[in-house]
Amino acid sequence: MIALQLAQEEEMNPLLPALPEIVIGLIAFAIVFGFLAKKLLPNINKVLEQRRAAIEGGIEEAEAAKAEAQDVLEQYKAQLAEARHEAARLRQEAQEQGAALIAEMRAEGQRQREEIIAAGHTQIEADRKQAAQTLRQDVGKLATDLAGKLVGESLEDVVRQSRTIDRFLDELEEKAEAAR
Repeated sequence: MIALQLAQEEEMNPLLPALPEIVIGLIAFAIVFGFLAKKLLPNINKVLEQRRAAIEGGIEEAEAAKAEAQDVLEQYKAQLAEARHEAARLRQEAQEQGAALIAEMRAEGQRQREEIIAAGHTQIEADRKQAAQTLRQDVGKLATDLAGKLVGESLEDVVRQSRTIDRFLDELEEKAEAAR
C-alpha cells in the first residue's frame, strides 16, 4: 500500500488539483458569483451611476456657472467702460464750466474795476472843481483884501469884485494851459 500510494502520488501532478476539488471550487465560485451578481453588483452599478450623474451634473453646473460668470464679467466691463466715459465727460464738462466761470469772473472783475476807476475819476473831478471853487473864493477874498490894503480903501462891491477875480483867474488858467 505504501507502494501504491507512492505510485499514485507520482501519478498525480501537483499542479493539477483533484477532480472533486475542482467541482467543489466551481460550485462555490458559482454560488459566490451568483450572490455577487444578484445582490452586490446592482448596488455597485447604482452607486457608480449616481456618481457619474453627480459628476456630469457638477460639470454642467460648473459650465453654467462659468457662462454666467463670463456674462457678469462682460456686463461689469461694459459698465466700467461706460463709467469711465461718463467720468471723462463730467471732467470735460467741469473744465468747460470752470473756464466759463473764470472768464465770467474776470469780466465781472474788469467791469467792477472800470466802475471803480470811473467813480474815482468822477469823485476826483468833483473834488477838483470844489477845490477850484473854494480856492477861487479864497484867492479872490485875499486879493480883494490885499488890494484894499494897497489902495487904502475897502473894495466891498461884490459884483465888480467877482468879475475882476474871475477875469484874473481865467487869465492865469490860460497862461497855465499854454505853458503845458
